[in-house]
Amino acid sequence: MVLKIEELHLHYVTMRGMLKAVDGISLEIGSGEALGLVGESGCGKTSMSLGITRLLPSNVSEYKGSIELEGRELMKLSKEEFRSDINWKKISMVFQGAMNSLNPVIRVGIQVAEPLVVHEKMRKQEAKERVLEIFERVGLPPETFDRYAHELSGGMKQRVVIAMALLLNPPLIILDEPTSALDVSIQAQVMNLLKQLKKERNMAMIFITHDIALSSDISDKMAVMYGGRIVEFGTSEQVINDPRHPYTQKLLASTPLLRSYNEPEFIPGAPPDLVSPPTGCNYHPRCHMVMDVCSRKDPPTAYPEEGQRVECWLYGEENE
Repeated sequence: MVLKIEELHLHYVTMRGMLKAVDGISLEIGSGEALGLVGESGCGKTSMSLGITRLLPSNVSEYKGSIELEGRELMKLSKEEFRSDINWKKISMVFQGAMNSLNPVIRVGIQVAEPLVVHEKMRKQEAKERVLEIFERVGLPPETFDRYAHELSGGMKQRVVIAMALLLNPPLIILDEPTSALDVSIQAQVMNLLKQLKKERNMAMIFITHDIALSSDISDKMAVMYGGRIVEFGTSEQVINDPRHPYTQKLLASTPLLRSYNEPEFIPGAPPDLVSPPTGCNYHPRCHMVMDVCSRKDPPTAYPEEGQRVECWLYGEENE
């Protein structure tokens, strides 16, 4: 097992009160597996990735749980140990918006080579050769090394950031909406690159997106997130072909299909306010299958099939 998370909580202090961005998440990812983390904006996807990588803002009020990477408990590491032993070497991250991840006044190759010089103590020429090898692997020409970020297309910038994340060959890479700013043709190229790298390097991936259809293209497992919690978890086939949670069903129904006359549906209402969430199930104000118990009690965790998990009163004791 590459990554095992148990009861991860990440809360922020805001002017309005405590915001529960991540509220008790548990999941596992094996070697060579890709986990698709899907959900609407504001559901806590990016906060979960920041909790894993410990890139936390200053207004964190609560950060607890268990995060094991290859059997090593990361929550017990000091900041210095995490920075020297884990960052980029064991976990790397591709952030949303490649341009925001690149310094506009430093040449691209110098930025990518920096972890090799700083962490691996490589000579600059040796680091450059390694970077050129990675650039070739992700489909970038050698002259990219001496260019500035503004001289690259959107797809090239995204490939540079992916190359940076792959540089130290970490067992886990987190991709936060890596294709959201790209047009459809470039998006397909980046997705094909990620699938190829996953197969060749046998690395684990967390692919964060709001697009459940896009996630299914690369993911072995899928986790559907809503209101700071994972409401459904299973293999991609289970989640796509037999969705159990009403929210997952609505997400799939909102996706346009090429060979269907059914019009896409919309999800009524708005995502919950995580400062003052609704009582009981967070989704019940928007749910088309709501019951009385949904507004009174937190939903139980059910296991409809092997490897599948869902938090919903449809499968709870009182409904039975």
